[in-house]
Amino acid sequence: MAKKIVNLLILLPLGVILIVFCVANRQSVTLAFNPFRPDDQVLAVSAPFFVFLVIALISGMLIGSAATWFSQGKHRRRARTEAREAIRWQGEADRHRTHAEDIAGQLPSR
Repeated sequence: MAKKIVNLLILLPLGVILIVFCVANRQSVTLAFNPFRPDDQVLAVSAPFFVFLVIALISGMLIGSAATWFSQGKHRRRARTEAREAIRWQGEADRHRTHAEDIAGQLPSR
């Protein structure tokens, strides 16, 4: 229930702001990819301005996510190594425990 309230408090205003932003920036603009001849229509794309802004936002988020993923690779590798080592040490501790129980079972009772 709390998650739904938080989603409503965050996502609803964010959605309203996004809709207002899109309505306010719906003028058609041309993005030219030829810097030497900007009037060349072969390397130009025309779309509403908010489309270019949303594409820039999404690509920035994807590039930032990829950069974070690659920069944290050493930490993930270390966590995998330590998890394997912990499993190995746990197995060794279990072997020692069963060995100690076997020895204790062979001792004469007083």
